[in-house]
Amino acid sequence: MATETSTSLRAGIDIDKPRWDQSTYTGRAKHFFATTNPLNLLRSNAELEEAKNIISKYRKGDVPEGLTEDKLWRYKQLYDSAYHPDTGEKMIVIGRMSAQVPMNMAITGCMLTFYKTTGQTVFWQWFNQSFNAVVNYTNRSGDSPIPVSQLVKSYCLATSGALATALTLNSLVKRFPPLIGRFVPLAAVAAANCVNIPMMRSSELIDGIAVFDENGEKIGNSKKMAQVAISQVVLSRILMAMPGMTIPPIIMDYIERRGVLKRMPWVSAPAQIIMCGFFLTFATPLCCAFFPQIKSVPVDRLEDDIKENLAKTKNNCKIAYYNKGL
Repeated sequence: MATETSTSLRAGIDIDKPRWDQSTYTGRAKHFFATTNPLNLLRSNAELEEAKNIISKYRKGDVPEGLTEDKLWRYKQLYDSAYHPDTGEKMIVIGRMSAQVPMNMAITGCMLTFYKTTGQTVFWQWFNQSFNAVVNYTNRSGDSPIPVSQLVKSYCLATSGALATALTLNSLVKRFPPLIGRFVPLAAVAAANCVNIPMMRSSELIDGIAVFDENGEKIGNSKKMAQVAISQVVLSRILMAMPGMTIPPIIMDYIERRGVLKRMPWVSAPAQIIMCGFFLTFATPLCCAFFPQIKSVPVDRLEDDIKENLAKTKNNCKIAYYNKGL
């Protein structure tokens, strides 16, 4: 409550966990709406440093006078929006989660507008994958960072996959109604996600994703859960892109058939950017919330070596947990 004293804050709030219940879709959606809020980009360096100092002091048990629960969570959300969770370093602006909506709305809007010629297709697909590479690098793990060689390989393969898909489909859809061609960018983005994300997390597919018991003790690595986690991330990323890359093309096709774009061709890009921004504002947090980030799984579904290790250590764990990632 906003009237709580700093003493009650000292005793009761774990700021290293999300504010809202992550076992419910509503709680996860609230968490991601706060995390991806583009307004955090407008905060000054002084405000970011203040948030960092408040959070650092609170973690050490030093609670500033007058700090309330609402203020504490606002500082924490602002801190999370700008600083790397593992290293504590300030992230570059375009790589932050709060930059996802404004950056993607501009890129997606341009991909939907400029898709008819080979040059336009190559440039915007390349630009999109370059932005994705920056985001992946910015949000890399601090404990087990992704090697630069892996980032470069993923970037090259994702860009190649997106370009091959877009250029091939562009050549095939010429015999179909114009509306079909407007969906080519979505197919290219989906293809790139199917390549990029598994490549970025290939070590998990090879060695397994870390699984823990209810006390947070690591009990092994599971390749099965790595496959589940990565599949869910790919699906949520594709679903995230779909509203902004399916509804605007339908609207723009209707406008084009009415002759509006012939009279006012300059309307196309800004109209699609605005529409993409509207849909991404909601689709980004809502799709991130589809699956819990910390997932549970019955131990019976894990590999035999994990179950054998639990038996040897006399660990009676029945439910294991792992971080699905984003």
